[in-house]
Amino acid sequence: MSLSSSFPPPHIIGGRCSPPVYSPGFTLPSLFLNPAGTSSHLRLKHASSIVPSMTRRPDFHTNGSAAADDDDEDDDIQYEELDADPFLPERWDVLGLGQAMVDFSGMVDYEFLEKLGLEKGTRKLVNHEERGRVLRAMDGCSYKAAAGGSLSNSLVALARLGSTSIGGSPLSVAMTGSVGSDPLGGFYRAKLRRANLHFLSPPIKDGTTGTVIVLTSSDAHRTMLAYQGTSSTVNYDSCLASAVCNTKILVVEGYLFELPDTIKTITKACEEAHRCGALVAVTASDVSCIERHYDDFWEIVGNYADIVFANSDEARAFCHFSSKESPISATRYLSHFVPFASVTDGPRGSYIGVKGEAVYIPPSPCVPVDTCGAGDAYASGILFGILRGVSDLKGIGTLAARVASTVVGQQGTRLRVQDAVELAESFTYHLDSSTIRSDIGSDHISSF
Repeated sequence: MSLSSSFPPPHIIGGRCSPPVYSPGFTLPSLFLNPAGTSSHLRLKHASSIVPSMTRRPDFHTNGSAAADDDDEDDDIQYEELDADPFLPERWDVLGLGQAMVDFSGMVDYEFLEKLGLEKGTRKLVNHEERGRVLRAMDGCSYKAAAGGSLSNSLVALARLGSTSIGGSPLSVAMTGSVGSDPLGGFYRAKLRRANLHFLSPPIKDGTTGTVIVLTSSDAHRTMLAYQGTSSTVNYDSCLASAVCNTKILVVEGYLFELPDTIKTITKACEEAHRCGALVAVTASDVSCIERHYDDFWEIVGNYADIVFANSDEARAFCHFSSKESPISATRYLSHFVPFASVTDGPRGSYIGVKGEAVYIPPSPCVPVDTCGAGDAYASGILFGILRGVSDLKGIGTLAARVASTVVGQQGTRLRVQDAVELAESFTYHLDSSTIRSDIGSDHISSF
C-alpha cells in the first residue's frame, strides 16, 4: 500500500529514515487495550538501612499471600553470589536489553508527598542522597520489593507462557543490563532466575543497583523516583555481543534512551542482531522519554525495528500527532515505517498495524484490580504468538489481550505460572494449523 498524502513518508537523509513529519491524518474513533498487574510481593522493613551502605543485607519478609505471585513464595532471599548457570541454551528465543531496577512500592498520603516536596503523579530521577531521604521517611511503613522493570515484566510473562512444550519447544528467554555487586543486585538476579528468566550480565564490582520508589496515593496517582545507580551504564561488552548473535528476537527497552551514551550500545546491538538474522523489537516505555529523545528513538525505529510496542499516547508521540488523533490513525501511520506496530488503548482494546492497515483487537473482559503492567503483559502475548509462528494477527492480538486482562484482574504485575500455562493451552487449542509457520524471522513478519 503506497503512502497517501495523509501519511507523508519520512525524509531520507544519507539513506536513513528521519522522524516522520506530522500532517493531519484520520479522525477515526478511538479503540484499544492496555491491561495490567501491580508491584510486588515481598514486604520490606526499614529499607533505609540499605541506603547509607549497601553492605548490609536487607530484611525481607513475605506478605503472607503466596497467591499474589507464585515466584515469591520464599520466606527469605539469600544474596550470595550466584554460580554461573551450567544449562544455558546455545540460542535464545528472546533477549531483552533493558534497565535492571529493584522496585520499592508503598501507599502514601498527600501530606507525605508535600512534606518531601514531591509533585504527585510525576516521575523524576533522584541521586543516592535523595533516595535515602525518601526511604528513611518511609521507615515503619509496609512496602513491597520486586525485581522490577517494564521489560522484565514482559520477559517473565513470556518465559511462563513458553515454559512447557505446548505449541512447540519450551522458550528460552534472557535479559542483559547492569546490576551492582550489592545485596539488591543479588536479589534482582536471584528473582529473575527463579522465574526462569536468565540475567546474563555479570554484576559490576562495587556498583550500586538501581531502584525505583513507587509512591501510590489514595486517588491511585503514582509518584515515581528513579535512582539509576549502576543501571545507568549499559555497555556493549562481550557478554551482550555473544548473546545478540544467538537470539531470534532482541527487545530493546525504551527507558534505555534516557541513559547517557546508551544509544551507541543500542545501535551496535541492533546492527548485530540484524546481521545475525534476528528481529528487533522496541518498547516505547514513556511519552516524556519519547519527547526528550525523539531523534534517537527514530534513529533506531526507522532503521532497525521490526516490531514496536506502544500505548495510544506513546504512539501519538512517535507520530507527532495531537491528542485528538485516534489510536487507529497512529497505528496505521506507524505501520508505514515499522513492519509490525502494536498499540494498546486501555479498556477500549488494542490495534495491530501492518502495511498501513490496522486490525482492531477487542478487550478481553475482566474485573480490573490494578492496571499497572498491562502493556507489559500484552507485549508478552504478542511475542509468544510470533515465536510460535502464528500468522493470524487477530489470533495473536486476542491472546495478548487475554494475557493483559489476566494480569489486570490480579494484584501484582507478574503473570502467574498456572495462568500462563492455561493461557498457552487455550491459545494452542484454538489455533488452526494452517496459520502456523515453523520459521521465525523478517520473512515471517513481512508475511502478515
